[in-house]
Amino acid sequence: MHLGKILCSELYLRGSTLTDPIYFDTDCLSSFLWIKREHILYELYPGKLVVPYETYSELSKVRHLQVQTDNLIIQQKLKIEHIQVASQTFELFLRLTTPKKGLAAIGNGEAACIALAVIKHGFFASNNMRDIAHYVELYNLSHLTTAIILKEALCRSIITEAEGNLMWVSMLQRRRKLPNDTFSDYLRAHG
Repeated sequence: MHLGKILCSELYLRGSTLTDPIYFDTDCLSSFLWIKREHILYELYPGKLVVPYETYSELSKVRHLQVQTDNLIIQQKLKIEHIQVASQTFELFLRLTTPKKGLAAIGNGEAACIALAVIKHGFFASNNMRDIAHYVELYNLSHLTTAIILKEALCRSIITEAEGNLMWVSMLQRRRKLPNDTFSDYLRAHG
């Protein structure tokens, strides 16, 4: 189930009863890390934030992102999950990273998140719709994006619309993939 069209009251209810883990791909988590606003994630989803080792490995290529991620792990606000070889998750991961006729293979971080979300019935957090839309639909994944998370933060009064706009601009300056020019534009388009 894609969460992009959920109203604020539904987002709040969904967020307050969320019991499944959220598997973060590099692009979504780094949107918050780059602007040092990762607190939004653990305020919205306490105890639910997970990065596959493959995502952690990608984040580790940028020193300050690795340091911030390590700090979240030390504070027990985020955990790393490893995919065990010869498991169902590993088999799905291999299928997702192997090119198929008509479909390109996806990156290791995205594939690990999808495989874990499918097998462990979790949420998948990624902004890279072009590469993963087929798999979100195929596996009927509950999918979060940076934009959806910011909207939920607004609905739960963690941020204001003005703060959302400032964060949005900062994320765009860091080359994060966002669907509109401003947070306000996103809210108007996805009421």
